Amino acid sequence: MKRLLGALRRADQDFRMILAGDRVAVGVSGGKDSLALLAAMAMYRRFAPNPFELVAVTVTMGLEPFDLSGVRAMCARLDVPYAVKETQIGRVVFEERREKNPCALCARMRRGALAEACRELGAGKLALGHHRDDALETLIMSVLYEGRLHTFRPVQPLEDAGIVQIRPLVYVGEKELIHVQRRLDLPVVKSPCPVDGGTRRAEMKALLDALCRRYPDAREKMLAALMNCGQYGLWNRD
Repeated sequence: MKRLLGALRRADQDFRMILAGDRVAVGVSGGKDSLALLAAMAMYRRFAPNPFELVAVTVTMGLEPFDLSGVRAMCARLDVPYAVKETQIGRVVFEERREKNPCALCARMRRGALAEACRELGAGKLALGHHRDDALETLIMSVLYEGRLHTFRPVQPLEDAGIVQIRPLVYVGEKELIHVQRRLDLPVVKSPCPVDGGTRRAEMKALLDALCRRYPDAREKMLAALMNCGQYGLWNRD
């Protein structure tokens, strides 16, 4: 957990994620990444350079089973207010629209629901659990499927929604999050999504793993490329 907190603090300082007086909502999906982020943010608020308030929010998909009792208990232990926003996004995506690429529509709808929840909670910042490997997988997917160099940004203003998205785990590898999940026995909720584990992102994860087996420092070199603002400007810290 110490390494995770150090990486979180570095990301906060490098990208000026959290300002004094911010009210930050952690988007909790129930997966290991968002739960590890919630635990880390609850600890970080004790010594962060800028004092901030913390809340947690989950957007449900209208899919079952999805038991959030463990997440509620965790938030109570951490003294973090917790809100659940009920939606029928799953029904819309899989039953009404029957999307061939359901992840894109689902992500847009969840992002909108989370933004609405942030406004209801008075939170100007939304913290998401996307980590270093997620960023690199997105980069590969953008190159292979879209023919462009693109990945999500550590800090992304959503002007239409009136909030700012932050990703405090961008320096954290997935293996570290797996270790934290096991060490803290985080109450992971299995995703009820019908395509969980069978998406393009799962393919990119397997491709990145294969690349790193051949080139062990590939993740570090790819992260360095993202940080090389002079050449690429993907993760500009200015």
